[in-house]
Amino acid sequence: MLRTALALGGAGLAVRGLTRLATRSGVTDAEVTRALPGDDLIAGTVHVIDRAATLPASVATTWPWIVQLGKQRAGWYFPRWIEVVIPRGRRGLRAIDPALRTLSRGQRVPDWGPGDPQFEVAQIEPETALVYLTLRQRSRNSTWPERTDPLPADVMAASWALVLNPIDEAHSRLHLRLRVRTKRERSPLMLLGGLFDWATVAPLFAGLRERVGAR
Repeated sequence: MLRTALALGGAGLAVRGLTRLATRSGVTDAEVTRALPGDDLIAGTVHVIDRAATLPASVATTWPWIVQLGKQRAGWYFPRWIEVVIPRGRRGLRAIDPALRTLSRGQRVPDWGPGDPQFEVAQIEPETALVYLTLRQRSRNSTWPERTDPLPADVMAASWALVLNPIDEAHSRLHLRLRVRTKRERSPLMLLGGLFDWATVAPLFAGLRERVGAR
């Protein structure tokens, strides 16, 4: 009986831990409850994921790395220990590319995933916040729908905010918030998606630390 109780208790703790990891990592309670740019872009029931990290560089140094991030741009910033198994031509940049230093509101950039998804720049405040919006219609190969008011039923809508805050002259805080429109806020699909998000964002933070901290 004791072993069974301990096993059930351990399983319960594991489930709670994974559930928490699927929705937040690296953030304080105050950061989770804080309003961020882009919070008003998605209407209806949304699933929210918050992640944050402290970076060893000022916001002025970090911002260009944020702007050039993405598919067909600077790529995804993996740390070196992961990049050793990635072909050289597919690794994220380790330098600032002047051609990628600007983005404008309404500009669309491709995103990874099934089909042909795109992110659109919804808001941009230099050295402060970059907010993307994506609308992916399943029946159109995950491309942007022809109409947005009202949105077709098979459209997945999401916003992704990347918000920088200064800590001191040599450190900054990067807060990422993903908001996804969903029929139900809690579901096994959201749990799995959240864990996948953590598995991709954690190495992003590590890779970004390497890049902004390089001298």
